Amino acid sequence: MKKKRSFIMGCLLLVAMLPYTFFASAQTKVTVKVEDNSYRVIRGKVTDAEGHSLPGVNVRVKGVQGGTVGDIDGNFKLSAPREDVVLIVSFIGMVTQEVTVKGNQKKEIQVRMKEDVNEVNEVVVTGYANLRKESFTGNTVSIKKEELQKVSKTNVISAIQAFDPSFRIAENNMWGSDPNALPEIYLRGKSGIGIKELDVTDVTSKSSLVNNPNLPTFIMDGFEISVTKLYDMDPSRIESVTILKDAAATAMYGSRAANGVIVITTVTPKPGKLNVSYSLTGEVEMPDLSDYNLLNAADKLEAERIAGAFEDPLGGVDSENRYRNFYYKKLYNVLNGVDTYWLDKPLQTSLNMNHSLYVDGGSDKLRFGVELNLNKNNGVMKGSKRDVWGAGAYIQYSIGNFIFRNHFTYDVNSSKDSPYGSFSDYTSQLPYDIYQDEHGNPLETLEYWGLKTNRYNPLYEATLGSYSKSSYEQVINNLSAQWNINNYLLFKTTLGLTRQFNENERFLDPHSQKNSNPLSATNLSSGELSTGSGNIFTLDWQASLAYNRSINKHNVNVSAGMNVMENQTKSLSASYRGFPSGSLHSPNYAQEMPYKPQQSEEHSRLMGLIGLVNYSYDNIYLFDASIRMDGSSKFGSDNKYAPFWSFGAGLNIHNYKYFKEQGVFDLLKLRASYGQVGKVNFASYDAKTTYRILSDQWYKTGYGAVLYALGNKGLTWETTNTLDVGMEVSILKNILYVKGSYYVKRTVDCINSVTIPSHSGFVTYMDNIGEIENKGFELDVRANVIRTRDWNLNLFANLSHNKNRLVKIAESLKAYNDKVDDYLNNPQQSASSTGSKSYKKYSEGVSQTAIWAMRSLGIDPATGDELFLNADGTVTKYWDSSNQVVVGDEEPAARGTLGFNLTWKRFSVYTTFMYEFGGQRYNRTLADKVESVDILNENVDSRVLTKRWKQPGDVSAFKKIQASIYVGNATVKPTSRFVQDYNWVNLNSITLEYDIDSKLIKPIGLSMLRVSVGANDLARWSSVELERGLSYPYSKTINFSLKASF
Repeated sequence: MKKKRSFIMGCLLLVAMLPYTFFASAQTKVTVKVEDNSYRVIRGKVTDAEGHSLPGVNVRVKGVQGGTVGDIDGNFKLSAPREDVVLIVSFIGMVTQEVTVKGNQKKEIQVRMKEDVNEVNEVVVTGYANLRKESFTGNTVSIKKEELQKVSKTNVISAIQAFDPSFRIAENNMWGSDPNALPEIYLRGKSGIGIKELDVTDVTSKSSLVNNPNLPTFIMDGFEISVTKLYDMDPSRIESVTILKDAAATAMYGSRAANGVIVITTVTPKPGKLNVSYSLTGEVEMPDLSDYNLLNAADKLEAERIAGAFEDPLGGVDSENRYRNFYYKKLYNVLNGVDTYWLDKPLQTSLNMNHSLYVDGGSDKLRFGVELNLNKNNGVMKGSKRDVWGAGAYIQYSIGNFIFRNHFTYDVNSSKDSPYGSFSDYTSQLPYDIYQDEHGNPLETLEYWGLKTNRYNPLYEATLGSYSKSSYEQVINNLSAQWNINNYLLFKTTLGLTRQFNENERFLDPHSQKNSNPLSATNLSSGELSTGSGNIFTLDWQASLAYNRSINKHNVNVSAGMNVMENQTKSLSASYRGFPSGSLHSPNYAQEMPYKPQQSEEHSRLMGLIGLVNYSYDNIYLFDASIRMDGSSKFGSDNKYAPFWSFGAGLNIHNYKYFKEQGVFDLLKLRASYGQVGKVNFASYDAKTTYRILSDQWYKTGYGAVLYALGNKGLTWETTNTLDVGMEVSILKNILYVKGSYYVKRTVDCINSVTIPSHSGFVTYMDNIGEIENKGFELDVRANVIRTRDWNLNLFANLSHNKNRLVKIAESLKAYNDKVDDYLNNPQQSASSTGSKSYKKYSEGVSQTAIWAMRSLGIDPATGDELFLNADGTVTKYWDSSNQVVVGDEEPAARGTLGFNLTWKRFSVYTTFMYEFGGQRYNRTLADKVESVDILNENVDSRVLTKRWKQPGDVSAFKKIQASIYVGNATVKPTSRFVQDYNWVNLNSITLEYDIDSKLIKPIGLSMLRVSVGANDLARWSSVELERGLSYPYSKTINFSLKASF
């Protein structure tokens, strides 16, 4: 079926491309008459920075009246005196250039124009309307494609956070640089709670993106897209990114706007002759193990000896030499050169490739574009991959006052997890272990050293037939029609259709020790297979009528519209057990199906009515207002509809006559906005009462049914009220630019799944659980330090501060705190691997990112026991979860980016540093790999023997180490001793580019050739020594790229 769909989509794409291959671009004929020999004809061609032809460019001789206009391919001819002259070349949106032409020059001149940054920034793209930035009171950040690609040529999301410090990718210390771990993103802090730690059901999930309460809305060319689409997108196809942050900028999206909106504009075809653009990016990705500081074989054995691992735990004489024999066996391995560096065994240095091809052309009436891309990302763990390829076709046709556009894309993703398993399986292995036989084959089990009777070899697991893979195919067709009724009135309608097919499989070889019931003398059948498939259909329709007119000093922009979105999802999952071998993993070979196949369907609809007003008087006094009424099928009958609104005011002080005469301020703007937006971040039927069919038994009257989930018809909409105040200043022709913002966001009636007592007959219930407040400020500074003909140096820095707190919580969250206490106080939890983890609790006035633990007074010098402070201030040596308090906060005091852009002639160097300071981290490496480490059975951090308590009177940071075959260290519980101040600086990106002179490449048919080399995450400096990338390590990359236009 999948092959059939691929074939059909390929045929559709081929049919869509056929008309373009026969298209010939129009030429404008220019006749130049030369009166006498004192004049000559100057010929030339004008292109943009990427080599695309610029049609209709104005060219004239400096000091001479008149001139000429270039044709559709950017070619021009101009009569000029036979002497040295200066040509003035101008084009809308480009920097006007002066080009000197020698009197004896006969060759055709080549002019490459650059974008006028100030003019490009005058338009804010909101997805619903394009507004003049100078007259808009909303808080936005615009990023051009050139800036994005200088930070990252392969990851759009990673690049965006360098330009706006409030846009952040959540730290994923578990999955590091795994190419299949999609990033969790938030803007201006977290406004929702999401899935609580003890409520997580899918422990294999690498990210929580479905119904994530903190995820911004992503809009591409007016249509909503998923994070996956943007993550897998070819960055070269992006023209610009605009971040909408306050209510004035986002209220037009209503119930989708509480977390901000990211608007992506893609590259559209340019009129002119057929143009072919190709870019290649090669990326060398290397594992970054700088956060791991484990012992080698000799040091590990010596640490065991010093810790007393080979002494009788009762202090007697080792009469049977049991402990001593283990020591000598290990020593024999060490003396024979065994020093296994387990960390590099599952890792690789990979070569990732990204190819992009774009063909466009046409005339003002008919334009077309065809795109192809291929991205191969292999990651740094052997066997992992994420391959994406896509194709698309774009056509724009104008007839009279109508413009029609259609953009069709087809994307295929193929992903696979590493068969080597979790990276933590290797960081814990012992370096003096022999892992392979004399033939180089991995041993099935490792040496027995006295405690663990079954030590499986993770490298042997990798040779089995186990696998975990997934894929999707996505078809998107976006159609729009625009009618310019007159000079002031515009009607536009759009229809977006998206269809996606998903598949996933996870198989465990019968011989794998990871099976829930491995092979043994009593179990002769094993092996597990889980399969899943599904499809998603999305319809997105919009219609709007806009009125834009300037009357004297008044400028009015009014629009009204309607939006309908419909989503349908369907999924099917099945489990199989018992397979004859790792190579026979088809469901046909399964011995049994332990559960019935599970099928689920969801259907939701969102409808909105929108009204917008943007007004300015004399371009000084500014006003914006918007209102939207949304209705959602997800809510119960009592609250299906809700209004969202905003208003803003601003003052362009620099446009006052006095300031204009001074000539100092290019921009001096004050603005303020307030509004209410919302979000709907739960599944289609979570708020409705549902029933489950009892299909296990048959009745004469039919199937039976029982109440499955209790609905909440009174569930109210979650809303966020946002106040935003800001100022922008630019002086002396943009030599210095400063932008500052202060905001307060309060989210009320937060919606979340509530755990209820099982005796009620239900497990969860959707309810409004409280209020959350985020407030902070943002600062953006840019300076053009050097601006000469050959040299340009731009410095930039940004910073953001956010303070998050729970203003009000419901009783259900307080009950969850009791659940955490019961879980952590359970004696069985002391021996589990999660015993040292700090679990979040919820309390009014406390941040969501607060670190909870018992406050510690340190190690008692007399006894070596830890002393704690109870919540009432009394001292105890017993840990109790109910006495946990806030001992730190993961949210930093500030974070941001520093960087510079240096250009010299055709060379440019672009560098960014990211930083964070003022927060704390709970250092589980100290808890698990130092204090409570199982030193006999696991490798340890090099700090394992430092600052240990040994005897009464010792002042130490860590307890006495317990290391013997029979006595181990007790698992520690969360304590403030392991909380440390967390500050770091990261060399985020560095890029060196060079544009080859067009004169050199013209003979080979190229209009533009750019080469670059760069790197990402080359170095990181942190105040906390903490192991990062526990299941998949982090990485650093070096890239090289080539971009050419024909």
